Amino acid sequence: MKLTIFETSDIHGYLFPTSYQKRGLNLEYGLFKLAHVLKKEIESAEGPTVLIENGDFIQGSPLSFFILKEKGEANSLMKAVNELPYDAGVIGNHEFNYGLDYLNSAVRSAKYPILSANILDEKGEPAFGKSYIITEKDGVKVAILGLTTQYIPNWEHPENYAGLTFHSALETAKEYVLKLRELADVVIVSYHGGFEKNIDTGEETEIQTGENEGYRLLTEVEGIDVLLTGHQHRVIAQIKDGVPTVMPGHKGSYLGKVILELEQEQDQWIIKNSLPELIQVTEKTLIESELSSKYEALNQEVEDWLDQPIGKVTGDMTIKDVEQARIEEHPYIEFIQKVQMHYTNCDISGTALFNNESSGFSPKVTMRDVVTNYIFPNTLAVLEVTGADLKAAIEQSAEYFIINEWGEIDVNPDFVEPKPQMYNYDMYEGVEYIINVSKPFGERVTEFKYKGEPVKPEDRLEVVVNQYRAVGGGDYTMFDASKIIREVTIPMNELIGNYFKEFGTIEATANHNFKVIK
Repeated sequence: MKLTIFETSDIHGYLFPTSYQKRGLNLEYGLFKLAHVLKKEIESAEGPTVLIENGDFIQGSPLSFFILKEKGEANSLMKAVNELPYDAGVIGNHEFNYGLDYLNSAVRSAKYPILSANILDEKGEPAFGKSYIITEKDGVKVAILGLTTQYIPNWEHPENYAGLTFHSALETAKEYVLKLRELADVVIVSYHGGFEKNIDTGEETEIQTGENEGYRLLTEVEGIDVLLTGHQHRVIAQIKDGVPTVMPGHKGSYLGKVILELEQEQDQWIIKNSLPELIQVTEKTLIESELSSKYEALNQEVEDWLDQPIGKVTGDMTIKDVEQARIEEHPYIEFIQKVQMHYTNCDISGTALFNNESSGFSPKVTMRDVVTNYIFPNTLAVLEVTGADLKAAIEQSAEYFIINEWGEIDVNPDFVEPKPQMYNYDMYEGVEYIINVSKPFGERVTEFKYKGEPVKPEDRLEVVVNQYRAVGGGDYTMFDASKIIREVTIPMNELIGNYFKEFGTIEATANHNFKVIK
């Protein structure tokens, strides 16, 4: 007999195949395209199937932001995911971005069990539903254990996880898998986390913080039959030490699939063979018409909301080359810095150009421009740091660059693989600095001034950054929550809109306070 396990992960609220950068897009992703692929796969499967949602569903797209702002609860989004025949779902780290009330509204709306064995409440019990379920498929008992990256307190505002504790996925799996081995024929671990080491070689691919424990799950936990992963947005279908594992990208760009060939021996089902694979969604992939029709009214609400004008820009604030905008200060970046400084009463600010799809602002600015450029639900925090702290942060950002074989400034591959991390390169306003990429890491800041004077290591400075960075997110260990002296808890998307309302037409300017040279 064959048992086929399907996985979706990191959908991030992308129901329709559009980025919402403009109307009428038909891109190579989206849950409703994935639903069409899944329907065909289930119809053609030899034997029973299992479908698991691996987390990061309710946050990340303009549609999900619209639902937050205009509906107030996640029900509208969860109705769509409930249309698919999920057996279980797992809590992702981005589920916490909009706060516990919103997260709990999603959990209540789900028509399938929500799992996370390693997120515990004040009583030491699983905070969201159950740790695991056991479901029977044509006489085969299938256990599904849900796990979530333990690193959430390193990114989130404390209010968004109040009363919760996060345990190691690895240690939790060791505790549960042996028990599940005795209760079920097949043990699936669905982990909203990724790989800290190269799956083939065991070479470290990132700092070993515990954020990702996938490699150790594969190599140290006896009894896992299938490992489903996510979080890193990578595209993986491999077998390691006999255990098949998949990671299906993000936004619904791939459907994860693992086929297990089972044989019954005496009273037990034995796995004889396994095949992990990924099924790619393309522009030509059909959208599931019933779902598309059912939710098109919601989609049009989003489109109309995004087209609301919120302000005007004089001059050029459009981004034509994202990498050049990271090397030479761009008016869009300076604008974001101005918003941050204005609402925190701070004269030093740091921000990033979060991804490579940012296009900046056209002369007539709409909500569409805001949410497709500033893609995260960040709030702001002001840190009091030393000159040494701030210089160390700029040095860490400077590692974004390398000199390539042609002698040109290029992007460090470590910021591209195993996961794109453009959001971990910060640019600062309110200080003047020069980054010389020809110099070694840690020695690249060759000039560093505040109000025209060299910054001394012992100087005390106030700096506004987003809350993710303020608590040390992105392994910026020179920052942490103990250094936060005040916060603005209104999300930046709203602050940008408020800034336009307050100041009307904004002039595109860039004072070029920083330089990246070689």
